[in-house]
Amino acid sequence: MPDRLLSFWLGFQRIGGIGGARIGLLERAFGNLEIAWRASAQDLVHAGLPASVAATVVRERSTIDLDAELELLERHDIHVIRMSDSAYPAALKEIQAPPSGLFVQGALLPADELAIAVVGTRRATAYGRDMTRRFSHDLAEAGVTVISGLALGVDTIAHTAALDAGGRTLAVSGCGLDQVYPAPNRRLAERIRAQGALISEYPPGVGPSAQHFPARNRIVSGMSRGVLVVEAPASSGALITSTFAADQGRDVYAVPGSALSTMSDGCHALIRTGAMLVTSAADILEVLVVEHVREQHQMRMEFPLAPDERRMLNLIGAEPRHVDDLADESGLQISIAAATLLTLELKGMVRQSGPQLYVQR
Repeated sequence: MPDRLLSFWLGFQRIGGIGGARIGLLERAFGNLEIAWRASAQDLVHAGLPASVAATVVRERSTIDLDAELELLERHDIHVIRMSDSAYPAALKEIQAPPSGLFVQGALLPADELAIAVVGTRRATAYGRDMTRRFSHDLAEAGVTVISGLALGVDTIAHTAALDAGGRTLAVSGCGLDQVYPAPNRRLAERIRAQGALISEYPPGVGPSAQHFPARNRIVSGMSRGVLVVEAPASSGALITSTFAADQGRDVYAVPGSALSTMSDGCHALIRTGAMLVTSAADILEVLVVEHVREQHQMRMEFPLAPDERRMLNLIGAEPRHVDDLADESGLQISIAAATLLTLELKGMVRQSGPQLYVQR
């Protein structure tokens, strides 16, 4: 998105009463946010804003330096992914009230579509810490992106174990990315930037607030295929994430604990109400494989393969294959092979694992 239009989106982020839904409303009504930014209060009301919010826009926009907003992003190496951008997580678009854009440090990759959220208590027991390490390490080693909220306890262990396994992890923050909360996780945040991404719906300068963390949790679950609750007492905030997951149609997994431990009461309650009891990452990976087979079958039913596509797909497996080798082996011209691979990628049947390297999804 051109910086000129991005600056107006950033400006609206600073105005009270303007959230993702109203930004979308303004874009539809005016065609783009630059026109909306310059609109009169009357035109803003006509577009659908309440009169009080329209008055707030007119009053506050004159105090916002749009160039400074762009400079702030550059200074902290933050980029923005708007909902209209192809890099915006597809799963997140499906949830209720998705953020209109994400502030990101690091990189989101197509591989992050296969993600599991790992959440739990900030005061994990030795058992909870051990199980978090086991699950997160094994999921990451299997190529699953681990998502959590950068909090102390289970979140911190999940991120660290995924990184130590050489995998990817995403941390969703409840404040602007110009700061790290909690502060003891500053070094961990640096590792995540290099081997995954830090994500927030809040612009730089917005500090952590109690009301931000439930909102953050809907993104944690919304970007995931499922949510794993490792250890949580009955009143744990991790259960908020599992509630979002259930409402969003995501799988909920729970690790059982001792019947005598109140630290597992939340997990046991989830299991009683339908969460899948899991004792290892293999239990989750088995579900993901079944879902993948089902999705591929549905894709093939909806989009039958052409002969060249079927020939190319039969040559691609779990090991990366270069487009040149695939062209030679299939007998297709390199231009036709590349076009065929692009079609298979759009159908969700193959993905790139590196420059011009392809594997089956």
